[in-house]
Amino acid sequence: MKKLEIVGFKRANLGTKSANDLRNEAMAPCVLYGGSEQVHFAVPMILFRELLYSADVYEVELNIEGTKYRAILQDAQFHPVNEMIYHVDFLEIQKGKAIKIAVPIKVTGNSPGVIKGGKMVQKLRKVTLRGQAENIPDFVTVDISGLDLGQTVKVNKLQVEGCEILNPMSNPVATIDIPRALRGKINA
Repeated sequence: MKKLEIVGFKRANLGTKSANDLRNEAMAPCVLYGGSEQVHFAVPMILFRELLYSADVYEVELNIEGTKYRAILQDAQFHPVNEMIYHVDFLEIQKGKAIKIAVPIKVTGNSPGVIKGGKMVQKLRKVTLRGQAENIPDFVTVDISGLDLGQTVKVNKLQVEGCEILNPMSNPVATIDIPRALRGKINA
């Protein structure tokens, strides 16, 4: 996983009014859980740009007033109208404890079906993995070089060392659709 550092400040007051005051100051209220204690803190919203608006998976080093924590982004909530960050949840990474995280899928290879005029459609953008933080990859690769027209690669073909795949094994990852112009020629 890629690494990212975020600096935050402990929150003295909890509740809706203090959270709204933080948002008005361009600070996002956050919580870190999964460790020995919950930590409530605030972070300038600008620091979340790389973390929230990217498909990449990050291990976040939270620096909260000098105390450092290893964590992953668990959830982010946004205002329904103006897309302002409402709240961010982090899960603390602990030694020997497995984490569950969605990792992007990267499609590689040249498919014979695409060369014949088919269209590659990626049905699944992320796959959910469970494993130690050290074993979580930046992305999972899917090779489509063996797919012909109308063929599909499914989750059961994915290989990830040291992690368990939590998605249903029969879900399609990528398929080569047959265009309408070629359907009559193939069936004839």
